[in-house]
Amino acid sequence: MIELHRVWKIYSVGPVKVPALSDVSFRVGKGEFVTLCGPSGAGKTTLLRLLYRDDVPTEGEVEVLHQDVGSLTRVEVAALRRSIGIVFQDSKLLPGRTVYENVAFVLRVLGTPRREITGRVFDALRAVGLSARAQAYPAQLSAGEAQRAALARAIARKPLLLIADEPTGNLDEGMAAEVIEIVRDIWAGGATVLFATHQATLAATLKQRTLTIHSGRLVKDEG
Repeated sequence: MIELHRVWKIYSVGPVKVPALSDVSFRVGKGEFVTLCGPSGAGKTTLLRLLYRDDVPTEGEVEVLHQDVGSLTRVEVAALRRSIGIVFQDSKLLPGRTVYENVAFVLRVLGTPRREITGRVFDALRAVGLSARAQAYPAQLSAGEAQRAALARAIARKPLLLIADEPTGNLDEGMAAEVIEIVRDIWAGGATVLFATHQATLAATLKQRTLTIHSGRLVKDEG
C-alpha cells in the first residue's frame, strides 16, 4: 500500500540546505491503521505530502498503491488522488458552499456520474452524523462539525487510503474523540489509514502501530 525506501527531502533556504526528511524507510500494508507521531516541525506533513504527490523526494523512492509516485505524469497523479482521502487540521471547507455542496464538489471533480452524487453525498454525511446539517454553511458549523464534514468529503470518494494530518489538532477532547471514532469506522470499512499527530498521548490512546518521527528521521516503529 505504502512503501518508502531511503527517502530524503531537502529544501534550500538561501545557500543553506535544510533536510526535512533524512533517510526514511518504512512500509504500510493494505488495511493497516498507522499513527505517525512527532512534534511540530518533525517532518510529518512533508512526509504526507510526498504520499499524495504534492511534493517529490530529493532522494529515495515513494510507492503508493503499487505506483512509484515520483515518476507519475500529471494525469496519473490525478488518478492516484481519486483513491486517496485527505483530511487536514484545518478542515479547508469552501466557505461559500453548503456542507452538501462541499462534498458533492469533490465528486464532480472526480468525474462521478451525476446520478450517483446525491446518494454518495448523503451516505457520507450519514456516516459522520451530519445529514441534518447538509444545507448549513461552514461558518454555521462548530469546529467538530466542520472536521466531520471534511471527513465526509474524504470518504465520499470511497478511498483505499485515508491520510489524516493532525485532524484533531484544533478540537477539544470530546470533539476529538468523535473524529477518532469516525476514522476508526472508516478503517473498519477496509481503508488503510495513516493518522498524523503531535500528541504522544493520543497516539498511545489509538493503540495502533506507531511511527515516531523526530527532526526528519524515523526514530521508532512499534506496535
